[in-house]
Amino acid sequence: MKLEIKQLTRIEGHANLVIDLEKGELQECRLEIVETPRFFESFLIGQHYTDVAPIVARICGICSNSHTLVALAATEQALGISVTNQTLALRRLLAYGEILQSHLLQLVFMALPDYLGVSSLMALAQSHRELVSRALRLKKLANDLCMTIGGRAIHPVTPCIGGFSRLPEPDELQGLRKRLVAILPDLENLVDLFADFAVPEFSRPTEYLCLKDDNKYPLLSGRLYSSAGISGEVGEYASLIEEYLMPHSTAKFARALANSYTVGPLARYKNTARELSPMAQKVAAALKLTPEVVNPFAAMPVRLVEVVNCFESAIHLIDRLLLEGLQHDPPAAPQGFGEGVAAIEAPRGTLLHHYRYNDAGRVVMANCLIPTAQNLANIENDLKALVPLLLDLPRAELAQQLQMLVRAYDPCISCSTHTLKVSFV
Repeated sequence: MKLEIKQLTRIEGHANLVIDLEKGELQECRLEIVETPRFFESFLIGQHYTDVAPIVARICGICSNSHTLVALAATEQALGISVTNQTLALRRLLAYGEILQSHLLQLVFMALPDYLGVSSLMALAQSHRELVSRALRLKKLANDLCMTIGGRAIHPVTPCIGGFSRLPEPDELQGLRKRLVAILPDLENLVDLFADFAVPEFSRPTEYLCLKDDNKYPLLSGRLYSSAGISGEVGEYASLIEEYLMPHSTAKFARALANSYTVGPLARYKNTARELSPMAQKVAAALKLTPEVVNPFAAMPVRLVEVVNCFESAIHLIDRLLLEGLQHDPPAAPQGFGEGVAAIEAPRGTLLHHYRYNDAGRVVMANCLIPTAQNLANIENDLKALVPLLLDLPRAELAQQLQMLVRAYDPCISCSTHTLKVSFV
């Protein structure tokens, strides 16, 4: 039997799934990444350091804040620029907004139709109108949070080298805080809904990699850490993570100590669950999650736990900013031009940017290591382990289960397709 799912649905970007079975034995399993390469690293060569963050923000329409923030951090390191605690707090608040945007989109509009037995968001809007309305209210608040801090809901314009070109007004932050508190009943309703879902049973331990920051749930800083034994500085990533090419993919693959690893919500939760906010820990218990979980389908309820963590943490962070008062930071001047590496926990996992600048402040080397590219080998290994367990299912149900597994990773195929080795013959 050969199963080909061309154009997997309810994911970002274009990918095919090919399963080849012969006499019940799995012969081949490929997640074909067929998205056109986008060459962002090459686009950056020769660009001035002030243009790098606005360019890389266009890698993604969902994680544009993450690409902006990590590009600024890597560039500031290369230029010898330090930022204030206020700037770090505002960047953290912006990152919370993006995680809320992305996770709510994936949970309700991409994955939820599978669990409610409908085929699409349009069908969901007809059968569960109030649920979709609640989700849209939550998503709008996440968009407005990004708008207030970053100047736009996507592709932010206020974050810049050394700080922000515009600071939010106190009444804007107060308004956000009130709305974050007022919308908690909608969030509780979403938690109650997910608590009733049965996550497909499947276990496959792997290597779980994320940033690890002392006493903080990882976001903007920390060391690279994996459950298999990695603990190193972000600047050492090239010696800890191997990127490689596969013939059926226009995106790179990656491996660390094991032959594949995963990044994202499940890795963050497994490695740093104790650093979640109190309300998020209660939700994790209500969803019957523990750090011992090795089921990739569990990434979906873990995303909901992270949504709660971001809501609660954002409220406390706004309180702190209002109490301390916002001050305009003077523009920071480069202390020199060299090399910088930074990492951030984007919604889908650890995102690294690496730049080298010449004496004119222009890029001479760039590398972007994207979460989805790091997850691709692990998705294939999960599929290879899952297919033999589902052979008794009807073909349509088998295809549905496999797509659900891919969607559990919330892959962003467009983000990951940045490079392609071209051989001229």
